[in-house]
Amino acid sequence: MTAPVPVLSGTGLARAFGGHHAVVGADIALHRGRVTGLVGPNGAGKTTLLLMLAGLLRPDTGTILLDGAPAEPAAARARIGWMPDVFGTWESLTPREILTAFARLHGADAAAADLRARELLHQVHLVEFTDAPASGLSRGQKQRLGLARALVNRPQILLLDEPASGMDPRSRIELRAHLRAVADAGAAVLVSSHILGELEEMADDVVMMTGGRTRVPPPTTASRWRIRLVDQAPDAAHIVELADDAAAAAYLAHYVRQDIPIAEFTRLGTGLEQAYLDLDADRT
Repeated sequence: MTAPVPVLSGTGLARAFGGHHAVVGADIALHRGRVTGLVGPNGAGKTTLLLMLAGLLRPDTGTILLDGAPAEPAAARARIGWMPDVFGTWESLTPREILTAFARLHGADAAAADLRARELLHQVHLVEFTDAPASGLSRGQKQRLGLARALVNRPQILLLDEPASGMDPRSRIELRAHLRAVADAGAAVLVSSHILGELEEMADDVVMMTGGRTRVPPPTTASRWRIRLVDQAPDAAHIVELADDAAAAAYLAHYVRQDIPIAEFTRLGTGLEQAYLDLDADRT
């Protein structure tokens, strides 16, 4: 069976700024209906890679393909939604004016642009700030407005750089659900994030990046578990490493069959966190 063609892919991408080589060898493929997590330490080259994929920065070397054909930046940008890690727009304007302006830039007429702006403000729960200057929004509210701006053209490809930064817990939960819904509707979603636990909950694929290079982490199944009996002090809990979920279920069943009361049985960390630690990257 022939593998599906990625909607957007990059092969052998590299980009330097003077003597600094931000990206030296990046390969990535984004598929419709899937959320891909981009993970790595600060300075790994993630933002530079995202900018190249978004058609906002030309790679020094390498190839970017859109539906299997060389990507022309202007045509690619019409199909891409881009959310940078900093809001970066005209804060003297209102959220409605900002979204309307971007919808017009994407070719919508005035009425359609205003309708789309109001629809998105409802989706990201900013209706009460519709006609107030964006300068008065909090960091998290600006992030939600940034998400709305990225969605204004109903993109087939959505690229996000640390979208949950500054968001409160409720907004982060809603963000995960929103991105999952966008992917389920057929878009390809790429999310760069340091919040590994949340990223693992929504990502179908993961690409690790360090030192300007990408790699796909090997699948991990083994994990550490914490088990504590009833009336046992928290610092007396046992930590065990189990090969996979089936082994964890069998381990717990052993205690249950012996009528040993369990107060806590918890996975410690995630496979994505372990893959990140295996990068052996410097702290930044």
